[in-house]
Amino acid sequence: MPVEASLIQILACPACHAPLEDRTAADPAELICTSADCGLAYPVQDGIPVLLVDEARRPA
Repeated sequence: MPVEASLIQILACPACHAPLEDRTAADPAELICTSADCGLAYPVQDGIPVLLVDEARRPA
């Protein structure tokens, strides 16, 4: 389930405060930090972003 575009515009990475990129159409559904230094991937479960650094996937 995609996250509303208006919500994506106001969300930011909790770790570095950079904007997030919407990749909810992919599998797994995630919001990706756009910062080159951070790059954390936050899961989206049932259309709800889980913006917890402890739950985020580190970049490869």
